Amino acid sequence: MAAVAEALFLTPSAVSQQIAQLEEEVGMPLTERQGRGVRLTPAGERLVAHAERILIMLDEAKSDLAEIKREIAGVLRVAAFPTVAAALLPQAIQALQASYPHLDIVFKELEPADGLAALGSWNVDVAFVDNLTNLLVQKYKNIDQVPLIEDVLYVLLPQGHRLAQRQSLAVSDLRGERWALDSAVSFYGEFILNLCRRAGYEPRVNAECRGFEVVREMVASGCSISIIPGLRRVNDLAGVSAVKLRPEARRRISVAFRHGERNHPAVKVFLDQMVLTAKAVSEATN
Repeated sequence: MAAVAEALFLTPSAVSQQIAQLEEEVGMPLTERQGRGVRLTPAGERLVAHAERILIMLDEAKSDLAEIKREIAGVLRVAAFPTVAAALLPQAIQALQASYPHLDIVFKELEPADGLAALGSWNVDVAFVDNLTNLLVQKYKNIDQVPLIEDVLYVLLPQGHRLAQRQSLAVSDLRGERWALDSAVSFYGEFILNLCRRAGYEPRVNAECRGFEVVREMVASGCSISIIPGLRRVNDLAGVSAVKLRPEARRRISVAFRHGERNHPAVKVFLDQMVLTAKAVSEATN
């Protein structure tokens, strides 16, 4: 109930009241208690399935009408995680503003899993995801994706580190180092930990940070090392060196959108621009 209330900007009691009213209208319980939370009853699950189909049809209707109108305008709500938000999104928004002055793009910084949840609950119109959250994407039947870019991972080292001049590094070369990880990104942090575990050791994490800025400073000061997405190299990395992993490790980044809005003019031009921007950035960084 608390998660639903947060997603809908309501109080938990307001959500409970809405569900109680709906149960009164349909004449049967739609939720039941499970431990400290609640779960849908079979009737609730069926009603949700009907609601999802109705919402998809509404998306399709809005897209059709917008296509007939042929005016690219209004508000497009975008969820993106920090790596993409810093490396790709500003360039794309700038290009779209120049071409479509009546289109307002509103950006919200969300990690892939949170952005996907916001997309599935109709709180945003498009969301950036990566293949680390692909299992979550599969849970949403009405979500499609357009592939954007494959992001190569790099080891981040202090400039004076003994390994900083190498052309490439294996994860096994980093045994015994102290690590700074971005704990705000649970999927990515777990992915890095598992890379070390597959190399035969448990990394010594001496910094759990809530953002890349702190990770960078921990590395630049010589306190830690880390592994970062290659897209981070688009911006200045003063005081640190980035060395490619061996064998090469990548994560695939896509833009997700609701199936019913595939033909919405604003969504279409946004997707087209993101593909162009991602191609330009990929060519510049590889």
